[in-house]
Amino acid sequence: MKRRVLLAAAAAAGLAAAPSGTMAQAYPSKPIQVVVPFAAGGPTDALARILAARMSEALGQPMIVDNVGGAGGTIGVNKAAKALPDGYTILFTHMGTLAVNIALYKTLPYDSQKDLEPVGLGGTNPMVLVAKKDLPVKDFAEFQAWAKANQKKAQYGMAGIGAASHLGGLMLNNMMKVDVLEIPYKGTAPALNDLVSGQFDYMVDQAVNVLPQIQSGNIKALGVSTLKRLPQLPNVPTIDEAGLKGYEVTIWNGFFAPKGTPKDILTRLNQALVTALSDEKIRVRLTELAVDLPDAKEATPDALREQLKASIDKWVPAIKAAGVQPQ
Repeated sequence: MKRRVLLAAAAAAGLAAAPSGTMAQAYPSKPIQVVVPFAAGGPTDALARILAARMSEALGQPMIVDNVGGAGGTIGVNKAAKALPDGYTILFTHMGTLAVNIALYKTLPYDSQKDLEPVGLGGTNPMVLVAKKDLPVKDFAEFQAWAKANQKKAQYGMAGIGAASHLGGLMLNNMMKVDVLEIPYKGTAPALNDLVSGQFDYMVDQAVNVLPQIQSGNIKALGVSTLKRLPQLPNVPTIDEAGLKGYEVTIWNGFFAPKGTPKDILTRLNQALVTALSDEKIRVRLTELAVDLPDAKEATPDALREQLKASIDKWVPAIKAAGVQPQ
């Protein structure tokens, strides 16, 4: 009897002292919730769903996207950051919520660098300057001259405070040194619909959003935000080469987990992400959407941690210098 008690006690002690690797061996044993802090249908949501579907196969459990929009993405990010650090609630978001929002809001309910553990980079979206089709310009040089001549009358639209299109337009207008009317919308779809119908003049949005409308001739592309031309728009120059030197805005997306998530679980999630990014079908599909995919070195947790810090160091002072008042 005494021996059985001692063995039971030893077994209990062994479980208590078991390394996190024991937990990770059984992980995941149930579905994983992927919080996307934006409404369904946007580029971050689309990328999350494509990657999550392939990662589910690698992990042997479903990864279910949960769209928690509102307040520039802060509500969804906060939900994920405050979740149990057990690997069953993770975050997929773009840099705006973690870097840009620091300058756009007086206070945030989370600390991007302290409350989240990087899992890996999921892809980077280039942006395109697009205008309503009857705007009287045919290239970026004419557009810049038009914007300067129509200050306080020209209108640029964006999907809301903290959205990628907010950042792209903000930096464009600041570097062109023009004062134009800002039209915030509640999402990309209504903004793009109004641009197509000519309700405002221009916007800078992610390529995945605007390519179909460009290809259909509903809007016109005047420049891309990367330093290299996009294969999908080979005849559209970069804004940098067209004359606005130094203009470069790209929107990276990544997976994060709550602070305190065991390292072995982070490794398991990262391995699933790398598997998804290495899948040829996934690569072809995302390339068609103009997503720039990370290589093996860029997809590590440490690389994403450095990417986040670099984005904060770059964009927070840039937004403050642009005179934007935090809300």
